[in-house]
Amino acid sequence: MPTPSPPLDTYQRLLAKRRGDSAALARKSDQVSHARLVTFLTGGVLLWGAVYGGWMSAWWLAAPVAAFTGLVVAHDRVLLARDRLNRAVAWYEHGLARLGDTWSGIGATGEQFADVDHLFSQDLDLFGPGSVFQLLNTAQTRTGESTLATWLLTPGDRQTVHGRQEAVRELRGRVDMREQLAAAGADMRAAVQPRALVHWATAAPVLSGRWPQVVAVVLTTLTPLTFVAWNQGATIALPTAALLALALFVRLFAGRTQEILHAADAPARELVVLGAVCRLVRGESVTSARLSAIQDALTTSDGEIPDAVRQLERLLERHDWAHNIVFMPIAVLLFWQLHLAFAVERWRARHGADVSRWLDHIGEFEALSALSAYAYEHPEDPFPDVVDIATPPVYEAEALAHPLIPVVAAVPNDVTLGAAPQVLIVSGSNMSGKTTLLRSFGVSSVMALMGAPVRARRMRLSPAALGATLRIEDSLQAGRSRFYAEVLRLGQVVDAARTGPTVFLFDELFHGTNSHDRTEGARGLLRSLLSLGACGLVTTHDLALAEIADDLAPRACNVHFDDALVEGEMRFDYRLKPGPVTRSNALAIMRAVGLDIRLSRPDADSAPRVRSERHPEPGDGPAQDDG
Repeated sequence: MPTPSPPLDTYQRLLAKRRGDSAALARKSDQVSHARLVTFLTGGVLLWGAVYGGWMSAWWLAAPVAAFTGLVVAHDRVLLARDRLNRAVAWYEHGLARLGDTWSGIGATGEQFADVDHLFSQDLDLFGPGSVFQLLNTAQTRTGESTLATWLLTPGDRQTVHGRQEAVRELRGRVDMREQLAAAGADMRAAVQPRALVHWATAAPVLSGRWPQVVAVVLTTLTPLTFVAWNQGATIALPTAALLALALFVRLFAGRTQEILHAADAPARELVVLGAVCRLVRGESVTSARLSAIQDALTTSDGEIPDAVRQLERLLERHDWAHNIVFMPIAVLLFWQLHLAFAVERWRARHGADVSRWLDHIGEFEALSALSAYAYEHPEDPFPDVVDIATPPVYEAEALAHPLIPVVAAVPNDVTLGAAPQVLIVSGSNMSGKTTLLRSFGVSSVMALMGAPVRARRMRLSPAALGATLRIEDSLQAGRSRFYAEVLRLGQVVDAARTGPTVFLFDELFHGTNSHDRTEGARGLLRSLLSLGACGLVTTHDLALAEIADDLAPRACNVHFDDALVEGEMRFDYRLKPGPVTRSNALAIMRAVGLDIRLSRPDADSAPRVRSERHPEPGDGPAQDDG
């Protein structure tokens, strides 16, 4: 039996512990619940004895009331602790699913970030069920997910990538931190609506101007004094006038006061949760430049974010006092709610513009934490060496594989692009692995330039824009055929190459047109891109397209995937080999699924013969029909 990997062993051990702790708290919750019931029934008996029995004092009711209140508080704490442990259980279960390659379908898919017009998002399966996003994402907040999606869609420069790599390395081994962040982040996801919170924090002030505050302070001071004066023998006109002035002033601002205080209620609760996450992030000991910058940004001019949030929370707690029937008359005399409204507006003026920044930095920390979880769970995946090379871009990968394919099933290949060759023309039969190679190349580039480890033995690359045509679709609404949609995307890739280093991934160029136009179009397109310093991979079934590499050598060369028909079954080794393919399997696959394919000519499906007649190998005799 194989020895468990350190991540697997750690997750299994912590999962068992969290499940045990959760079960213990569930039992404790039942015990407290039963105690509450007994206390309630006891209080009922004592109430009956005090009211109807007359055999005891009503003061005895204070004991069960106090006990019941204490049990309610204790029960809430037990339930809260159990919920956090259950989130930890879910966290480790998800981690084990990732380690066991059964993660697809668990967690957010990121479909809201998909963009059919993006140069590579849809082509590389970055979003959706079973996507790269779903594999990487452990973020619990909306801003964390948004940050991770932005990094997937936007390649970073060398300095940015190195900064993220340093941060991810530092966080990689912090399993407990990621568990705590997952629990706190889940609270934040449930409670915090980022757009609504930022809108409230940055909205124009409802109460403005200095004079209302001055008048409110004056009236607050004078109104009680007029009652003191009246008590000392002054005319009743003084407090009467003060009350009239108070009533007019309160009426003048009553609508805006209530608007401010009610609007602040939900944001105050959301900010308390945000403050807890900030406290967790600030509590980590870090040394990397990026993490240190995040921690420094999660502060206010007055100190810590949780302290600032607590100030707002206190204001809303005092607002609740005004609804107490005993305190309500005092609140009216003191302009209580108006003063609180002004205090809330001052809080927004001081901290409102920073709320968006707090959310952004929490999102960045969560995205880095997600990449660190991937790095921890895949210790064999290295961080790529990112170098500054303008044109043509460089890409060197040894044992490259696709991270969405289980390690035991993936067949790695070496790929090298740079000054020579700038382009690899990948030929091969259907299902031989051509498109998977392009996706492996593209996904590894995306992950490398977001700061993540890659599925390879070694990788070296330079930052570059990426464009792909692996999943071009027609559009009935836009009135675009697949061919026209492909031409539009190719135009975007050429435009990108004109503005900076670019890597392209083209699958079956000009698929929807005739052979002559396809060949000439592909030849002209590749010449243009190579002259602009771009590099990339092009797949093809068309053997005529493979000949383009001879015309563009040494900047282009042919590679291929092979197959074999063994006892009527297609076999693939998925190994990239030099040179163009020399056979086709399309007709064999058609027949294998039961299609009645009859040859119009005896040698119609003899692709090897056609190829060998065009390019006979030295010493070969006449080509033979392999059908």
